[in-house]
Amino acid sequence: MRPWRSRPAFRGALLVPGGIALILGLDAALGLLGLPQLIGPTLGLERLPAVHGPLMVLGFVGTVIALERAVALGLPWGYAAPAVSGLAVLALVSPLPLGVGQGLLVLAQVLTLAVYGRLHARQPAPAVTIEVLGAVMALGAAILWAGGVPVPSLVPWLTGYLVLTIFGERLELARVAVLSPGAGRSATALAILVLAAAALSLLAPDVGHTLTGLALLGVAGWLARRDVARRTVTGAGLPRFVAVSLLAGYAWLAVAGAIWALGGEVVEGPAYDAVLHAVMLGFVLPMIMAHAPVILPAVLRRPLPYHRLMYAPVVLLHASLVLRLAVGDARGLTWAVQVGGVVNIVAVLAFVAVAAWSAVRGTERRA
Repeated sequence: MRPWRSRPAFRGALLVPGGIALILGLDAALGLLGLPQLIGPTLGLERLPAVHGPLMVLGFVGTVIALERAVALGLPWGYAAPAVSGLAVLALVSPLPLGVGQGLLVLAQVLTLAVYGRLHARQPAPAVTIEVLGAVMALGAAILWAGGVPVPSLVPWLTGYLVLTIFGERLELARVAVLSPGAGRSATALAILVLAAAALSLLAPDVGHTLTGLALLGVAGWLARRDVARRTVTGAGLPRFVAVSLLAGYAWLAVAGAIWALGGEVVEGPAYDAVLHAVMLGFVLPMIMAHAPVILPAVLRRPLPYHRLMYAPVVLLHASLVLRLAVGDARGLTWAVQVGGVVNIVAVLAFVAVAAWSAVRGTERRA
């Protein structure tokens, strides 16, 4: 018999709150776009728009990452991190006091950092060091939010968590060539700069945001130059799909970095919308889509075969983001922001549907 922690049903149950966070976060996005929400008002979830950012970053992405790292660790106590993260999601969207969800979110990040600590002790490589720094930024964001710091001021911390987690995992998953000592040191230095810039953004916002932008440009350039995707993009099948998604994501990360580097602090308006969604929709979600056929089977022990139909939602996501940022935000056209935002949501849900179809198809073929 398999240990309980390796059973697909158990791991799938831990992912459910992350899925809830994604669906409710997308519903909250409709409200933030000035459009009617479909789920929140029906269920009486009135504070969804107010918790949208932390719910998507620390709730959705945080739960998925915590589970994936717990599987990598392979120890029973590691699963406490995704379990508590899931409870935090449910508390954040429930009628419970906001502080309950925020406290659970802090605890979830503490547990995730402990998992990373054990992984780093097992393999003290630059990739894991960068992931540890990302976990530190997630914990910092959760503590600051619980302490009353408004979400717009936390965006460098939330962005840093996402960027460093993906940065480190790309070094792990793709085995970015064979890192020379100098390349490993430069990657670690960039990660430290991202963390230092986020801390500075609280003390000297304009300088800190500018430095964060420069750090993100550095990370995007490092990945674009050294990632194996530069070679696999000329291949076929899954490797090419992953490479196309990655390279497009690095371009969006550079866009976000340029906005901060040139504009300094932005906590509202079109520039804020542009930098936030260039990272979350342009960089993070395509990374999740690209790695889903690799990571989800390893976590859930269920096949998720690549199919070329997966290109459709990815292309739709990038095209709608161009409409939202380059037309809507850049020219102050509300209709373009709203249309682009709605199509963003459709693209994410379309990928979920394609992935579910591919997983069922793969299970039937294996049977």
